[in-house]
Amino acid sequence: MTVKVCKFGGSSLADSGQLRKVLKIVNDDPRRRYVVPSAPGKRSKSDQKVTDLLYLCHDHARQGIVFDEVFDRVRSRYLEIAGDLKLGVDISGHLDAVAEDIARGATHPGDTGASHDTKHARAYAASRGEYLCGLLTADMIGATFIDAAEVVHFDEEGTLDSDRTQAALSHELARHERAVVPGFYGSMPDGRIQTFSRGGSDISGALVARGASADLYENWTDVCGLLMSDPSVVENPRTIDVLTYRELRELAYMGATVLHDEAIFPARQAGIHVNIRNTNEPEAPGTTIVPHANAPEGPTQISGIAGRRDFTVIALEKALMNREIGFGRRLLGVLESHGISYEHTPTGIDTMSVVLADAELEGKTEAVLDDIQRVCQPDALEIHPHMALVATVGRGMAQQPGMAAKLFGALATDKVNIRMIDQGSSEMNIIVGVAASDFDRALRAIYRAFVS
Repeated sequence: MTVKVCKFGGSSLADSGQLRKVLKIVNDDPRRRYVVPSAPGKRSKSDQKVTDLLYLCHDHARQGIVFDEVFDRVRSRYLEIAGDLKLGVDISGHLDAVAEDIARGATHPGDTGASHDTKHARAYAASRGEYLCGLLTADMIGATFIDAAEVVHFDEEGTLDSDRTQAALSHELARHERAVVPGFYGSMPDGRIQTFSRGGSDISGALVARGASADLYENWTDVCGLLMSDPSVVENPRTIDVLTYRELRELAYMGATVLHDEAIFPARQAGIHVNIRNTNEPEAPGTTIVPHANAPEGPTQISGIAGRRDFTVIALEKALMNREIGFGRRLLGVLESHGISYEHTPTGIDTMSVVLADAELEGKTEAVLDDIQRVCQPDALEIHPHMALVATVGRGMAQQPGMAAKLFGALATDKVNIRMIDQGSSEMNIIVGVAASDFDRALRAIYRAFVS
């Protein structure tokens, strides 16, 4: 039978009403055998996420401040959900144990199995949001609860131990027809709790999907998939139906934020399809991310448009640069000596530019320019701050004549000046550099040309 793994985000688990939707989604398809829950998220804009409250509990305990009032807000969230859904799990007892562990672990590190030092005491506190929600979810759907600390393993450096995790998950999941594995955390070799970065439940979901040899990893959230452009700039952008992992990486790098490619790397590694769905609109097909796909059909010739502001371009010109062995190495060596990573390096016969995020150059600009002048001795050296990059991404772009002309024509029509052009060897995207003040107009112009 086909196996599906479902990860539900915080908005999908915010209250009992949302959990009822989760229950229906899981029960509507018997192939949805394994569930990975986040901690309950905000119920309204003014509300607080459970994870944030748990961090606050730990911080108060570390400072010797009584955190009962804060923890009572956490307690009420879980008790309300358990009561409304008439669940049998002793969530009150678990809450008492968590409160005691947070107090003991934060004030006397090493006195409890929960944590041995401040860092891991904080990780333990934060992880309890997913742990407690996992207990409720497992009871609700009638599945086995598997503590992520037993199957998700980190090494001594706090880095995911992928092989050990894969072996543990495969072994444990095979023993259960249905199971719930909380997201966001795992354990160190000595049993201390370790968490992923924020959004780490996506990683947990991908790990469970790989461990279960799933055919599909469903990532349930509060949007109907990935959008073709930024909705804060482009009005009502379309949802992307199908996206390849490579396209997702290009769009995520350029600012698309619903799902980051690195978060689902375990699923990509195993060739598992990922489906981004909306818990509040479960009938919507969402966006499916696949290893390979044909070019988009119909009038829409691209997959998406994304971009970011706050870049600086350093441009060099030197006669016969192409004959000067090691020129590019020396230029990039200057950046390396200042601890700076670069984004792109557009080049010509006698020109070379480097595109840098402004954050990389902060406090270093003058020193970097002086060193470039000394090491590379260019005929001309210019710096162009306040730049933005816009990427137009599509797996079929290389096979369709006139794509670049269409893109550049759209920008020209809207009087957007192109300051830089860069196209990767894969020909999957075209990146243009524009003034930051032209960013919104550029995004809208390209969208209109290819999608509207």
